[in-house]
Amino acid sequence: MTAEDDARIGLRERKKRQTRLALSREAIRLTVERGWQDVTVDDIAAAADVSPRTFRNYFAGKAEAIAASHLERALRIAEELRARPADEPLWDAIGNAVQAQFAPAPDDRQPRDEGWIDGLRLMLAEPAVQGEVLKANAIAQDELAKAIAERTGTDVTHDLYPQLVAAVVGAGSATAVTHWLREDPHGSALPLLRQAFARIAAGLPTP
Repeated sequence: MTAEDDARIGLRERKKRQTRLALSREAIRLTVERGWQDVTVDDIAAAADVSPRTFRNYFAGKAEAIAASHLERALRIAEELRARPADEPLWDAIGNAVQAQFAPAPDDRQPRDEGWIDGLRLMLAEPAVQGEVLKANAIAQDELAKAIAERTGTDVTHDLYPQLVAAVVGAGSATAVTHWLREDPHGSALPLLRQAFARIAAGLPTP
């Protein structure tokens, strides 16, 4: 395979990833705005300017589409960790990798009024969405464990450490975001994420 072939495959995979994310974002937006029962696959496909058949090439249903944004963010944490400086302490690198993926995007103009927040909470409480998020978490944890194993020189299959750290990262991130949604979803989740990973890095000392 030539370098040109590699480049074409890389471009194709990036485009697929972009399409998945576009469909996921529209699925989230429509579900938050209208409610779970009032959004169809056809609605999501039309909003993303693709055909329903294209949607089904990527997702089995709208719950999987919604969870895809969560999976994409989690996979990017592993990618960011691999790109962090080799001499950066592990937990600093992990904390920075997580925070980088929760920073608001420049084009993120999603309204954060009470209706949007209530819709987001209802969407995340939907059993089908929760099931797909659990599946996404398992995939993301495995990928993050591989990145941690590479960084620490451990074996992702036989050593407990990389899987344990990946599980802690997932739990820490989820706890901070859940607290944010409950307490102050109008602002950014970043301060809570910083606090969570600072405490984890310090060994969770008793307050």
